[in-house]
Order: sequence, then structure tokens, then C-alpha cells
Amino acid sequence: MKSLFDVTGKTVVITGGTRGIGLTMARGLVEAGASVVISSRKADACEQARSELAQLARPGQSITAIPADLSDESDCQRLADAVGGEHDRVHALFNNAGATWGAPLEEFPSHGWDKVLDLNLKAPFYMTTALLPLLEKAATEADPARVVNIGSVDGLRVPPVENYSYAASKAGLHHLTRVLARALGPRNITVNAIAPGPFETKMMAATLRTHGDVFNAAAALGRTGREEDLTGVAVFLAAPASAYITGAVLPVDGGISTTV
Repeated sequence: MKSLFDVTGKTVVITGGTRGIGLTMARGLVEAGASVVISSRKADACEQARSELAQLARPGQSITAIPADLSDESDCQRLADAVGGEHDRVHALFNNAGATWGAPLEEFPSHGWDKVLDLNLKAPFYMTTALLPLLEKAATEADPARVVNIGSVDGLRVPPVENYSYAASKAGLHHLTRVLARALGPRNITVNAIAPGPFETKMMAATLRTHGDVFNAAAALGRTGREEDLTGVAVFLAAPASAYITGAVLPVDGGISTTV
């Protein structure tokens, strides 16, 4: 049973890994034995998160942080090249970098669409294609390489806030997950998505202050998410236990999308 959830020796890349959900998943994967590469736009945030994660690592685990602006396709390739300079293969890619935008319907700006779609929908596609050679080197039939896209409960149901581009981008990412799962299955690469509900992250802080009671009332479990609610799912999707799962969108939302 222990081997089913063992990620010791695996190399995992996590975009948007310096805070919030990304950093939470990185902590869990490091504690489970994986070598982790995190990335975000800000170099100082990268170094701060790398230092924190390094304190959790055991001998032989590599913790690397590489700044990159993944809304730019060329930076996706630069990040992949930098990862390849340090690791000969990648066992799992977590596409977590994202942005949100809120504005009334009549005032929603075009740049609120461009920023969100570039980072939430296009970047996961380009990161996946850029890292394909390293993912294929790690992939076997018994233990495929993994791509895990971080979607959202807002891509599964109509959200209570006006975040039009965000909700649309996450719904698109969920379907892109299924499309890529079909394309990459023959290469022994699984592609799945996590659709988190409300978690107490920096991105969600303002929304939870004003709408937290609405989210909690909608959840069958009556609360927002905790760190441990995500770490177990992240380790599961990177571990041998999930080897026969692909094209799935897993809600981690306390029942918001499944029981309302």
C-alpha cells in the first residue's frame, strides 16, 4: 500500500508554486519525497518559497525555483529548457499559475480577458507541449508521466461573482484536460484536473471577505478548504495509485459543484 502513494525520486514541476494552492501542493509533494521545481513571475518570491521548501527536503531531494512569466509563450519554453538543464526527465507537471479578474458585465475590459486567458488557458497548453520531451522520458505504461491542470469550481458551475473571463477560462481548461488526455494517453502520459473550491489564498482573500458566507452555505461540508485537503489530492495524482486515471476533473470543493 505504501508504494501506491510513493513519489520518492520523482521530479515535479509546479507553476505558480510560490504561494497559495501552488505552494501548498509543493509542500505536500516535497514532504512525500519528490524533487520539486517551482516557478512564478517574481524572483524574490521564488527564492523565498525555495528556501522554505528546502527546509522540508531530505538528502537527495532537489528544490529549484525558476522565475518565468508564463503568459508569454516564449517564457514557457525558456522555463522548460531551464528544467531540462537540471533534470533529465519530469514525472509530473502541475499547471497552477493563474489570474482572475472581476468587473461588472457592462464594464468588463478586453485586457481582463487577455490576461486571464493567456495565463489560465494558453499557458497550461504551452507548458505541456514544451515539457513533452522530458515527460516522455519519465513515462512508462505501469507508471505514466502526469499532467495536472488546476481548474476551479467556477468552471463547473455558475459562480456567484462577476468573474466572466476566469470562469470561462477554467471551464475551457477542464475540457482541454480531456482533449490532452486523449492525445497523450498513447504516449503514457495522463492528464487530469483538480477543480478547487474556495481556499484561503491571497487570490481568494477579497472574495472570501465579501462572499465567504455564500460559499460556506453552498458547500455540503459548510466550510472553506484547508491545506491538507489539497496536499493529499496532489500526491495521489502524482503517485502510482492514480496510474489508470486520465481525463478526469476532480472537484475539491466540499460539495459545492456536486450537491447544490
